[in-house]
Amino acid sequence: MQTKESLLIKNVTIVPMTKDQEMIEHGYILIKDGLIQEVGSERPAALTADQVIDGTNRVAIPGLINGHTHTPMSLLRGYRDDLPLMDWLQEMWVIEGKMTADDVYWASMLSMIEMIESGTTTFSDMYFGLDEIAQAVDQAGLRALLCEAIMETAGNGEERLQATIAFVEKWKQVGHSRITPLLSPHAPYTCSPNMIEKIVQEAERLDCAIHTHLAETRQEMTIIANEYQESPITLMEKTGLFSRPVIAAHGVYLSDQDIAILQQHQAGLIYNPKSNMKLASGIAPIAHLLEQGVRVGIGTDGSASNNALDMIEEMRFASLLQKVANEDATALSAYQTLALGTSQGARALGIDQITGTIETGKQADITLIDFDQPHLSPKNNIISHIIYSVKSTDITHTIVDGQVLLNNRQLMTIDKEKVIWHINEIKERLLS
Repeated sequence: MQTKESLLIKNVTIVPMTKDQEMIEHGYILIKDGLIQEVGSERPAALTADQVIDGTNRVAIPGLINGHTHTPMSLLRGYRDDLPLMDWLQEMWVIEGKMTADDVYWASMLSMIEMIESGTTTFSDMYFGLDEIAQAVDQAGLRALLCEAIMETAGNGEERLQATIAFVEKWKQVGHSRITPLLSPHAPYTCSPNMIEKIVQEAERLDCAIHTHLAETRQEMTIIANEYQESPITLMEKTGLFSRPVIAAHGVYLSDQDIAILQQHQAGLIYNPKSNMKLASGIAPIAHLLEQGVRVGIGTDGSASNNALDMIEEMRFASLLQKVANEDATALSAYQTLALGTSQGARALGIDQITGTIETGKQADITLIDFDQPHLSPKNNIISHIIYSVKSTDITHTIVDGQVLLNNRQLMTIDKEKVIWHINEIKERLLS
C-alpha cells in the first residue's frame, strides 16, 4: 500500500467538536497516513511534514457531513420547481428514467465539486447508477455512504434489490476505505412491508445499514394510515426495519410513540430543512428530538429540491427554522447546529468512530475557514459566526483522509471546466 504524504496544519484555531476539549487557539494538527496523529497548541519547533498549511486567520472544523442527498439530481437543478412533493416526484421519475450511466457519473461529479468547495467531506447518497457514483467518489476523494433507492411501485423492485445486493457485496469485498455500501427501501409508500422485510433480511446477512425516507409529508402519513392503520415509523418497526442500523431522512411528522421508537433503536434521523421548506413538506421537530435523545444529523436532500448542496447554508437554515417554529431564540443553538453537521451527524450515520471530530486517531477529514473577512469580524464568537455568518466561499481547504481536495480554494482532484462542459452537453440532450 502506498504511504500517504504527511500533512501539518499550523497556526490555526481548532474547533475539535469533542466532548472534553475546548477551542484551541494557535493550534496545530499533524496528519500521517490519513489519520490525525497529533492535535495541540504551540507547535513544537522540530515538527515537520511533507506538506504544510499555514492556518493563520483560519479556523479548522471537522469536515461537514451531508446526511442525506441524491447527488446526480444536480443535473435537474431548477427543473419543474414550485410543485408539491408528490407531483414533483412524478416529474422527476419521468426524466430520471431517461438518464444514462454517463449522465449519472457527470452529474455526481458536478455535485462533488459543489460539496468540496463548500467544506463537505462525507455524504450519504441514495440514487441509482451506483457504480458510476462510486467511480466519481473514488476520483473526487470524498467519503460516501451509497445506496440505491428500491421502489417496488416502479415494477422492478426484485430486480433492483438483487442489483443493489450485488453492489453491496462488491464494495464490501473491495474494502474501499471511503465507500460504505448500504441497502435502501425508498419509502413505506413505494415498498410493501413484504419487500422491506426482504431488505432487512439481506441487510442482516450482509451486515450493512439501511437508508430510507420516513414520515416526510402529510400525504405520506395519510397513505400509510389508510392502507395499514399505522404511522410510517410504527409500520417500519413491525417489519423489523429497526433491527438494523437505520438512517431515516426527514421525520417531519412524528408522534411521541414514533420518537420513542427512533430513540429506542438508536436510528439516525436526518433533518433536511431547505428541501422541506421548498416542497412545503413541513418542519421536523428537531429541538424536541434532541431533548428526547434521538440521533440527529443534517442533510441537503437533492439539489433539485434545495437547490444547493451547501452544508454551511443548510446549517444556518436548520437553526433559524427551529427558532421560529418553536418561537424560542435558544432552540438549536450555534454549537448544537455545528454538532449536527459534524460530530452528531457522524453519529447519526454510524461513522462516529472514524470521523466527525478533530482528535487523535480519527480520519483526517477537516475543513478550513478563512476568518480574515469583514463579515466575520470581530471574532466575538467563532462558533456563532460559523453558523450565522460564514459563507461557503470562505472555505479555503477541504481535506479527506489526509488528502487535500481543495487547496486555497483550488480544486485538486476534479477538472471543473470539463465537468461543466459535459453537464451542458447532457442538458441539451436530456432537457431540451
